[in-house]
Amino acid sequence: MMGRNQGGIIWFHRWLLVFTFLSLSLRTVLAAGRTMKYETYEEDAPATVIGNLAKDMSLNPSLGTKTNFRMMKQFNASFVRLRESDGQLTIGERIDREKICKHVSQCLIAFDVVSFSKEQFKLIHVEVEVKDINDNSPEFPRMESTLEISENTALGTRIPLDVAVDEDVGTNYIQSYQISVNSHFTIDVLNRADGVKYAELVLMKELDRETQASYVLELVATDGGNPPRSGSTKINVKVKDYNDNSPVFDQNNFSVEIPEDAPVGFLLLDLNAVDPDEGLNGEVVYGFGNQVSSEIRQLFKVDRKSGRLTLESQIDFESKTTYEFDVQASDLGPNPSPPTICKIVVQVQDVNDNAPEITVTPMTSLTAGIAHITEAAAKDSFVALISTADRDSGVNGQVHCTLYGHDHFKLQQAYEDSYMIVTTAPLDREKIPEYNLTVVAEDLGSPPFRTITQYTIRLSDENDNAPVFSKPIYEVSIVENNAPGAYIATVVARDQDLGQNSKVSYKLADTYVMGSPASTYVSLDPATGSIYALRSFNYEVLKQLELRIQASDGGSPQLHGSAAINLKIVDQNDNAPSITQPVLSNETADVLVPKYAVSGYVITQISARDADDGVNAELSYKISTGDASVFSINRATGEIFLNRELNYEVDESLKVTVTVSDNGRPSLTSTATIRFTIIAGAPPSDRNVFRHGDDDEPHEWDLSIVVIVVLAGSCTLLLLAIIVIATTCNKRKVNKRRDSFHPDKEDGVSLEIGNNSNPLIPVHSAGVFDVHPYSNEPGFAGSVQAGSDACCGVEDGTETCAYESENKSRGAQLEGYSTLPGYGKEAVRPITIWKGNSYTTISARDPQFSGKDSGKGDSDFNDSDSDISGDGVKKDGQNNPQNGLWACTSECKILGHSDRCWSPTAGRANSNSAHGQHLSSFAKTGSLPRDTLRRENYYQAHIPKTMGLQSVYEKVQHREYDYVLVPPPQPTRAREINDVTIPVYSPTTTRAPSNEV
Repeated sequence: MMGRNQGGIIWFHRWLLVFTFLSLSLRTVLAAGRTMKYETYEEDAPATVIGNLAKDMSLNPSLGTKTNFRMMKQFNASFVRLRESDGQLTIGERIDREKICKHVSQCLIAFDVVSFSKEQFKLIHVEVEVKDINDNSPEFPRMESTLEISENTALGTRIPLDVAVDEDVGTNYIQSYQISVNSHFTIDVLNRADGVKYAELVLMKELDRETQASYVLELVATDGGNPPRSGSTKINVKVKDYNDNSPVFDQNNFSVEIPEDAPVGFLLLDLNAVDPDEGLNGEVVYGFGNQVSSEIRQLFKVDRKSGRLTLESQIDFESKTTYEFDVQASDLGPNPSPPTICKIVVQVQDVNDNAPEITVTPMTSLTAGIAHITEAAAKDSFVALISTADRDSGVNGQVHCTLYGHDHFKLQQAYEDSYMIVTTAPLDREKIPEYNLTVVAEDLGSPPFRTITQYTIRLSDENDNAPVFSKPIYEVSIVENNAPGAYIATVVARDQDLGQNSKVSYKLADTYVMGSPASTYVSLDPATGSIYALRSFNYEVLKQLELRIQASDGGSPQLHGSAAINLKIVDQNDNAPSITQPVLSNETADVLVPKYAVSGYVITQISARDADDGVNAELSYKISTGDASVFSINRATGEIFLNRELNYEVDESLKVTVTVSDNGRPSLTSTATIRFTIIAGAPPSDRNVFRHGDDDEPHEWDLSIVVIVVLAGSCTLLLLAIIVIATTCNKRKVNKRRDSFHPDKEDGVSLEIGNNSNPLIPVHSAGVFDVHPYSNEPGFAGSVQAGSDACCGVEDGTETCAYESENKSRGAQLEGYSTLPGYGKEAVRPITIWKGNSYTTISARDPQFSGKDSGKGDSDFNDSDSDISGDGVKKDGQNNPQNGLWACTSECKILGHSDRCWSPTAGRANSNSAHGQHLSSFAKTGSLPRDTLRRENYYQAHIPKTMGLQSVYEKVQHREYDYVLVPPPQPTRAREINDVTIPVYSPTTTRAPSNEV
């Protein structure tokens, strides 16, 4: 150890205190922070006192508030220990400065201490500077080295020497170099850019190999310690033969800057040295000087032939900022000249390549990553300390810290790059037991680096909640005559605190009942809150017991809650009625009865009382034994009266047994024998006469019978309602089915006639087609002709009809239609359908009409999944051709999916037309009859065909005997398909008059 003899000076420096106040805008709870600076020397013995925080901060213990200290866990905290009672700092273990602060001029051990009292706390930042002692001597990398110098080396030539190393710093570092006495060489001591001292050998006198071929020199390095330490190395100088010229660099020294993130292979310099000699003597090679350390050789590379200086491995600004080394150039001659030295200084530029580091040190922590704080902490209470560090320098190393997660906490800067997490509002563990916070540290580099750390703050419980009962008043009951120890009820109180603070115990409050403590009536389990009876209760003595129970938690101090218990004693029918009037003697009473008392005469009244309550005290009277023809009793009042006049002699006695019953279950009774003695005379005039009738014994309804009668009546009414609704619905269904099979009873559908707004429907003017009907009968005049299924309506003066003609008998002909050739006299059934935006009318008599769909998959007929076969249709169609539309549905009548079932029928023209009846226009082209006399009256209608009717169209077109009537169309407005509702018509048999065939 050095400097131990310095006495008071050393001790003065050791215990030097420097107070630095931080500008913290803290509130009353958080006092202004301080930075306390101490000094100590390395290698001091453990338990050596460094300082005392309580004394150094001038904390006055006379204030009556005890102050404790707690060290926040930090790196290197084991070197310094803290006594929590008074804040005394001592050495924890021996400190070696060269290990913890290598090559650093100032070595600091920094940590944080919290001083806290009852009302406030302080955050103290402590910095202990470890002072260096001269415990290391200078050392050279080699104990002996050899130098070769040509005899023609010029005076003043400098030759680098090995650099000595000293781990100490400051004045204890190397201060000087000395060389042994000689006649040709001296040394020059220089400082490198990184502060390292080194020596160069300088030639002071010309060399002559023939005179002296070698020299032995000793180089000594000495530090500035007290006493000083030194180290030495041996240098062997060999003088070589003459060599004409040595290589010469463009510059003797270079300084170059390189960013720390430069890639491997990065070119720093392209060195060039020239040797004017010829041959091998003029060929130059490059390399590091002999004194260059292995660290430099690992980081940089010099190409032997080209002299290119490149980066060999990654460099780090945070490890070292400056590198200084020598590159030498020499020729390849047989007697090489001394190498030429070029000094290279590499300055490393900082790049923002390090993200900030975050260290969170909680005030109290039981688990890593979790800070604990009491829920009773006041506003601005200290929770944890956040320390940030960035290895970069300048703005790249400046860190900004932000806290996210909840507004109950905030960051408050403590000093430099340290922040405190403090509370901003009172906390309540019962509402929020835990907070998950996010700490974000971001440097000011470009681009900035960001570090995110999750941190949890968990609230510790305080006994701040009293037990609370589930209800403030408990209404409980117990039946009288209970057994002692019978269970009554359990009360529950809950405490929202945790652990011992939530453990609830119960006890009876000190109350008195009828002069006795409540604890003599009931007992209370202190752990469960169960109440038990200690005695058998008698309702007639005590009807209600009022108790108060107190619940206490296990906290310190205890908190209490209370609830009232109203214990009602429930009456039992345990008392028989007691007859009070007349007065009984051995359960017998004598009553005098006048001989001439009339019927209804009230002889006496039986009075009784029952100690029970409620229905148990409701009494009824009856005569159990005795002559019922003479005496009766009122069941409610107990009045005994005569049923008839007496025919007994004077002094004759009659006995009656009266039974008094209460209404309890089971019923209790009392009996008394009444002995009536006949006396002479008439009854007093003021005595009551009982008017008895049907109401002398009122009829009592049983409540259960009443309930049964009401329920039975309700069920009967509900059943009747269901039957009526079901019958009504069934009738409606039958009527709908009947109407569907007799559509002639339905009204037809009127098609609205108006302007045609659809360009796909051709508009014709009246009279374009000259049509002469064959019927001699007058046309329709707003009514439906017999034998036709038509529904006509008049709108805007024009009659429109939707119809389907039918006739079962051959030879019959519909009005207004001609029979088809080849089918005898069977009527032609034209079918008018709506297809797309146009009407289409075809003949339904062609037996070769296809029943298949149009190929679009929208017909049920003869499909693989249809229950209807085509054979059945053919057979039925031959026998009943008017049923050709049997497979039609409402949907296909509207959409025209099938060839047989296309569309609703079209309306007929007004019968007042000059040309008679007109049929709707076709959407197909048919052949006219062969009769030339008739051909002149008909014209083909050429209207574009539709894809859905392709097959029928081709069949109709190529058969000459099929023809249709084309009337002049009326201008109409086609309804939208959603506006048209077409009922399904069933054909009926009709015959035309014989004169029309």
